[in-house]
Amino acid sequence: MYRSALEKKYKDEIVPAMMKEFSYSTVMQVPRLEKIVINQGVGQAIADKKLLEFGLKEITDIAGQKAVQTYSKKDISNFKLRKSMPIGIMVTLRKERMYEFLERLISVALPRIRDFKGINAKLDGRGNYTLGITEQIIFPEIDLDKIAKIMGLQITFVTTADSDEEALALLKNFGLPFKNTKN
Repeated sequence: MYRSALEKKYKDEIVPAMMKEFSYSTVMQVPRLEKIVINQGVGQAIADKKLLEFGLKEITDIAGQKAVQTYSKKDISNFKLRKSMPIGIMVTLRKERMYEFLERLISVALPRIRDFKGINAKLDGRGNYTLGITEQIIFPEIDLDKIAKIMGLQITFVTTADSDEEALALLKNFGLPFKNTKN
């Protein structure tokens, strides 16, 4: 059975290190990465439906798994938005695909960002972390000649951690390049 390098690292290095750091009594208490959700809001899709198709293809290429459209929940007249209009794209990665994506993100995509000094260490209070990326072109899967418009996306790391401190330690152990924090 194939296991990615990060999955092996989690089982062999991260679990023992975190058990020692947070003095857990059992392996099951160690937080783990549950899923990674990639989300892209395509607000301009109201005017140009082609943007949604391009975005769908790009997110599918980046994730290695078919992305789905998301729809608006209510009418907002100021934005010319009607209920159930396609407004975004998302894909949820779990298990092997999640680890493979995380490996590509850390080793290939993030280092391609101009003037990269690390990512902010601001979690949501429940042990989850959302990373905002301003340009989808940092991913090598995106062909620069075929992009219609440079758009941003959000990558959410959902962990089973009870606190932000534990989740931050887990993500740091995976190798996410956080900016130097005061901790």
